[in-house]
Amino acid sequence: MTPAPVEVRELGLQPYVPVWQAMQLHGRERGGAAPDALWCVQHPPVFTQGRNGRPEHLLDPGAIPVVAIDRGGQVTYHGLEQLVVYTLLDLKRLGIGVRRLVECLEQAIIDTLDEWGIKAERRANAPGVYVGSAKIAALGLRVRHGRSIHGLALNVAPDLEPFARINPCGYAGLPTTSMQALLGEPVAIDRVRDALLANLGAQLFEGADVALRHKAALPAELVRVLALGRSPAP
Repeated sequence: MTPAPVEVRELGLQPYVPVWQAMQLHGRERGGAAPDALWCVQHPPVFTQGRNGRPEHLLDPGAIPVVAIDRGGQVTYHGLEQLVVYTLLDLKRLGIGVRRLVECLEQAIIDTLDEWGIKAERRANAPGVYVGSAKIAALGLRVRHGRSIHGLALNVAPDLEPFARINPCGYAGLPTTSMQALLGEPVAIDRVRDALLANLGAQLFEGADVALRHKAALPAELVRVLALGRSPAP
């Protein structure tokens, strides 16, 4: 059987909440034959608090909005020059579980960073990717009926100051870093995106000849949410 193509959507810069609502809509409405999708996006500054998030991990959010959402994990930060990839996948069709999905996402990030000469690693019981003592990428997922939403956030060249306003992912004093901070020079986020997408394809589909089909248009779900100004009723 020929593997189904994977739709890659370039969302550009989008506010967090409409994209989150569009992911929920996608998860509710996609049929069994719907292609898997990877949504690449940057968000204006926002803190997101996972389902089990504890308020004491929000130290000083200031004027940056805080959004309570449905993924796992604690609080994290999204901002400009951070590459976010949402993984809208049918895990049953892929034949993988949540643990394997996390491993695939982490390894794709590790392989991508290696292309820039950055040696990164995963940690047991602490999802994400680390360089030395600092975190460079965060993961957060929600899986319902075997389908995943949310995904990963890789720090390419964001402002790192907002991470000091929280306990990142619930770890007090955890330092964060970025590709630009480590390399000491500008990093083109588009180049990182293309490398990461290739590595995600290799990890998630284990070398299968899966076509990453890039689509210029915004996802229909996001268009609907933006048009309504709110999430459609379930």
